[in-house]
Amino acid sequence: MKIGAHYLGDGVCEFTVWGPHLESVALEIVSPYQHLLPMCKKGGYWQVTARDIEPGTCYFYQLNGNESRPDPASNFQPLDVHSPSQVINHSFVWSDSNWSGIPWETMIMYELHVGTFTPEGTFAAIIPRLSDLRDLGINAIEIMPVAQFPGDRNWGYDGVYPFAVQNSYGGPNQLKQLVDACHQEEIAVILDVVYNHFGPEGNYTSCFAPYFTETYHTPWGSAINFDDAYSYDVRQFFIQNALYWLGEFHIDALRLDAIHAIYDFGAKHFLAELAENVAVLSQQQGRKLYLIAESDLNDPRIIRPTELGGYGIDAQWSDDFHHSLYSLLTGDRTGYYEDFGKCEHLAKAYKDSFVYDWKYSHHRQRYHGNHAGDRSPSQFIVASQNHDQIGNRVLGERLSQLVDFEALKLAAGVVLLSPYIPLLFMGEEYGEESPFLYFVSHSDPDLIKAVREGRKKEFFAFHSQGEPPDPESPDTFNNCKLNWDKRQSGKHQVLLSFYKKLIQIRSQNPALLKRERENLQIGCDEDKKLITWFKHSEENQIFCAMNFNTYDITFSQEFTGNNWVKILDSAETKWLGSGSQLPETAKSHQELTLPKQSFAIYEKYLDNEPQRHREHRERKN
Repeated sequence: MKIGAHYLGDGVCEFTVWGPHLESVALEIVSPYQHLLPMCKKGGYWQVTARDIEPGTCYFYQLNGNESRPDPASNFQPLDVHSPSQVINHSFVWSDSNWSGIPWETMIMYELHVGTFTPEGTFAAIIPRLSDLRDLGINAIEIMPVAQFPGDRNWGYDGVYPFAVQNSYGGPNQLKQLVDACHQEEIAVILDVVYNHFGPEGNYTSCFAPYFTETYHTPWGSAINFDDAYSYDVRQFFIQNALYWLGEFHIDALRLDAIHAIYDFGAKHFLAELAENVAVLSQQQGRKLYLIAESDLNDPRIIRPTELGGYGIDAQWSDDFHHSLYSLLTGDRTGYYEDFGKCEHLAKAYKDSFVYDWKYSHHRQRYHGNHAGDRSPSQFIVASQNHDQIGNRVLGERLSQLVDFEALKLAAGVVLLSPYIPLLFMGEEYGEESPFLYFVSHSDPDLIKAVREGRKKEFFAFHSQGEPPDPESPDTFNNCKLNWDKRQSGKHQVLLSFYKKLIQIRSQNPALLKRERENLQIGCDEDKKLITWFKHSEENQIFCAMNFNTYDITFSQEFTGNNWVKILDSAETKWLGSGSQLPETAKSHQELTLPKQSFAIYEKYLDNEPQRHREHRERKN
């Protein structure tokens, strides 16, 4: 059954809703006129095809002759989560017929929150900024959830209508305009979707059908019913939702939020069934569509192909990489960071993706994870900061507020030179200093109180002192908006240029373009807090040294032959560093001195042509 309201043209609209235990369901037209139409039951679904229904018509479903509720598969909630749903005409004149997508291995992702990315906080306001992102080297934006949530301020994870585009962001047509504009700029669009819970306010799904099960419980309450009685139709609800975004809105990939809270012990996991359906749509459209998992499991089964017993998801986030880098730079050992903090952790994350691959975790007090060595590095997405890791701090400080400028450059190098797919969080590229705090705009006073108390409890695990900013306050939201003018001058402009240079190197260097694990040889000196690594291709070799210490270090390095040319040095004064102490060229045995929290890259072309080296020096300058 194709659920929701589907406008067929000429004033005809088909309405379908799942309600296997309901005695009766009627379509209640609210505007532009009031009318009640009984619906017929087909299996567990209720249907009616209505005439004289034009786009813009608002409606409820009347259940058992009394309570009226919005459509669980509403395409648009023009007022709020409690008010009537609206019929939408999805016809749109697309300009992306030649769009074939971005090759996955080349992706440079950029996570953004629609409400705080621009002063206007809309889809339309993002479009003029796309050229800036493209100039930086970004070729994929990841949009935090846009499914309708209560009020007009929210991270998006409190959505209660998975098919409805948030009204305060501009609604479905503006989202299509944004996607179309992105494709014109050669930028892919990744949408964050939430299939592990519904938000608390406006959540009327249980009035219709058994969407939840008491068999499992999540941090948000009862689990969504993916494997209990009537679960087939629940699974279809979310599979249809994924295909809706990918098909109707031309989205290129979906990021699946917290899949460790999707409980399914059936023989075929929901994620595997979802991946199968997306693969069929990919084949129909003639371009690859992707699924990305956020997971706390460190389980490579999620991204293994089905023929190897996996779920067939294309990629997943690696929290271990972030935790290793963040704790090394900041010295933070609170909460889950107690399991990290050594150079060896970051070196292992670089080499093996997961630090905890069935190793004992002191924070969890158990063994955790599994080895992912059989998976390509390009199946992992890494970051130095993201919405969760910033928002998990009481004051929502970004890395720019926690470490100095040298460490910001070092963090950029670690992420963008890694063998994984890099993800930047909006504003990171120029050292944005506004916080990214948790914010909501609920209407229920009891719920507002519960959210405030819940945030305090969350921060207790991190031994945080003081009161977190009020999530309900408009000031909390407004303080999170980006200050785009900062990127034009001073250290912010320098950092922006540094990111651009790193992305250029990542995108053009043959050795960095080879992502195989066998292509990386990494070393670690814990005493010096030094990480060194080599990568090679048929054309060239590349060497990188990273100093995580708060003072200069000197070390001996063996190179294969001579003619190694320095192509980037974060300590150079052009990058506002203290000044480089490294030679422009390195020979087979070299003493190298790295200033504190700096890194440098050397390169050698295997044909040893001096002309190639001159060209690289020119490109470097």
